[in-house]
Amino acid sequence: MTGPDYFVLMLYAVGLFVISTVSSKRNVNQKEMFSANRSSPWWASGLSGFMTVFSAATFVVWGGIAYEQGIVAVAINTCYGIAAMGVGYFVAGRWNKMGLSTPAEYVQVRFGNLGLHFFTWTMLIKRILGVAVSLYAVAKIVVAIDPVNLFGLSPLNTMIILFGVIIVLYTMQGGLWAVLMTDVLQFIVLTVVVMITAFIMLSDIGSFSAFAETVPADFFSPTADKYGWLFLTGWVIINFFVIGVEWAFVQRYLSVKSPKDARKGTYLFAVMYLITPLFWLLPPLLYRGQVEGLDKEQAYILAAQATLPPGIMGLMVAAMFSATASMVSSQLNVIAGVLTNDFYKAFFRPNASEKNLVFTGRVFTVILGTALTICALCVPYMGGATKVILSINSLLVVPLFAPTLWGVFSHKIGIKQMAIVVGISFSIGFTLMFGIAQNPLITEESSLYGFAQYLLKNKTNVEVIIGVLMPLVILTFMEFTLKKTDPRSLDIDKMIEREAQEIEEVQNHKRPFDILPALMVMWSLFIIGSWLIFISLREAQGKTIIMTTGIILVISGVIVKIVANKLQKASDLEQTKPQSEL
Repeated sequence: MTGPDYFVLMLYAVGLFVISTVSSKRNVNQKEMFSANRSSPWWASGLSGFMTVFSAATFVVWGGIAYEQGIVAVAINTCYGIAAMGVGYFVAGRWNKMGLSTPAEYVQVRFGNLGLHFFTWTMLIKRILGVAVSLYAVAKIVVAIDPVNLFGLSPLNTMIILFGVIIVLYTMQGGLWAVLMTDVLQFIVLTVVVMITAFIMLSDIGSFSAFAETVPADFFSPTADKYGWLFLTGWVIINFFVIGVEWAFVQRYLSVKSPKDARKGTYLFAVMYLITPLFWLLPPLLYRGQVEGLDKEQAYILAAQATLPPGIMGLMVAAMFSATASMVSSQLNVIAGVLTNDFYKAFFRPNASEKNLVFTGRVFTVILGTALTICALCVPYMGGATKVILSINSLLVVPLFAPTLWGVFSHKIGIKQMAIVVGISFSIGFTLMFGIAQNPLITEESSLYGFAQYLLKNKTNVEVIIGVLMPLVILTFMEFTLKKTDPRSLDIDKMIEREAQEIEEVQNHKRPFDILPALMVMWSLFIIGSWLIFISLREAQGKTIIMTTGIILVISGVIVKIVANKLQKASDLEQTKPQSEL
């Protein structure tokens, strides 16, 4: 990368810490630090949820599939939108109605302390592995274009540690407000740079027929190889439970003021993923028509490197880091919140002051960040990014999440049923995939050899059947055969009834217009637009860059107008209040 690229990266890092510093002033108590005190704008919650899914794994895993196999990668990512639409309709508002401080509070009320420990510590391993893969992925992307080593470390390990430190510091300082606001910033950066990359590549591609002749025959098929219709169906179901139950997403439903806002934010997230996957994946799709034989995990960044001028390439690296930072910071904040509120406060310091709880939350953030950075350093020894992500999701997500979400609506499913579902599904899946399919002791002479080869050949479909469909079948059977009501389910009903009046008061209460999110968006757009104008004056692709810049500055101007109108209305309302209310 060049000097202008490093300048952009430095400016981006400064921006993260400015937002974190401003956000930290709101962290007067743990509710502000871990749930934004139910005052987040619905659109910020929706964009933050969108960015929580959109990590560097999108570039490494799905970008690699797009380069290698084509449109099937778009179909896979569209599944997120279908799943989120279902969550918005059925689930998001229900979470908000409970009036929870943290997602773990629901688990404790619904499944008891045993369920809280079982769910938290089991999922903690899954979450750390998941975010570690994303941290590894973004480091690998950067190393592909500019290897740097410090303190005798390899370039890859240098980037993992550097990125881990940056994410931990701004999450620790700013809490959920910093996560939400930086997620919006990261969305802006990502959208701008991918837009420029796609526009430039499209202008250089020539005719579609010429492009089609250079790619494989099934490149435009929504299914390919192991990613067939069964996989896509299973992927929708998996992500329905991920988006519906994963604590980082539930935290977004809790951070807004009403069930209506929770649904609106989730619908925004869903629509974004229904209409934008083709846009995000255009660079590796188009690059396949230009260059073959690349390492597929580096195809996205190499396509950008071959397309973007100096100064914007740094923006692309910032965008890819942004995607990962969003996902990692979300997980750090929500897990630190659970450990602080539902373990430290509940079991060790019930009378802890708010100042002590905020400090403890920051300590947990550092500890968790250190753990996931160490795991990221170990990812190359765990089979690569694709294998880790798909194996964890297929075998763990639905068996763990399905009983939890089922318990939100059912009065029959309790901790016993949760343990049965997880035990049966995971043990069968583990036995088939690791005890038979990948068992080195099963040779060609073994009677199980043919079965083992069948499992390996159909690995993806087997994981969907065992890890997705089996838990749902077991839960459905339990729902229709169990006669007794789980007593703890009634506590959830009481919680919703108790919160109904408070939620109505929140809905009817006219909060003062919060200028911070709008100002953050406005200034982000203005600074990025100004930088692009500077770059466009010295590059051959200036017209494409100027067109993108024009769109950015128009949006910035619209936000200025909206903010001015909101502030004027607030001022007028204050002046018209009776003297007794002032």
